[in-house]
Amino acid sequence: MSDNFEQISTKSGFMKHNGGLLVKKLSENEFQFKAKVTSNHLNRAGITHGGYIASIIDAGCGSAAHRSVDNIPCVTIALDIKFIAPTKEGDEILGTVTISKKTKSMIFVVCNLECDGRLIASASGVWKILRNKSFPK
Repeated sequence: MSDNFEQISTKSGFMKHNGGLLVKKLSENEFQFKAKVTSNHLNRAGITHGGYIASIIDAGCGSAAHRSVDNIPCVTIALDIKFIAPTKEGDEILGTVTISKKTKSMIFVVCNLECDGRLIASASGVWKILRNKSFPK
């Protein structure tokens, strides 16, 4: 599942606990991330829980924002998600993030999440660039 993707969930924390997330840079303003759905990610209906989808979108878009400003920490200000289609255990989810605008303090992104070539979610969001040097890297 690598294909030049880098595992960003190397330290203990929320995303590592959720199975990790792989990210790669496609261009200056475009990134991809992916994850595999396991039984832990399912809801009672047997499909991927919306909270998990939201988590990987947040982490994938946040990683893109962070990388687009030379690894300065960034935090989510707003995230709007449209859930379009379900996924199931064993599915690989692929997200494509486009940085649509950067200012001195904010990064605006759009994201499409796909599985087997079909759109399963779309999102847009805003990340705040934290320029305070006291934040851990």
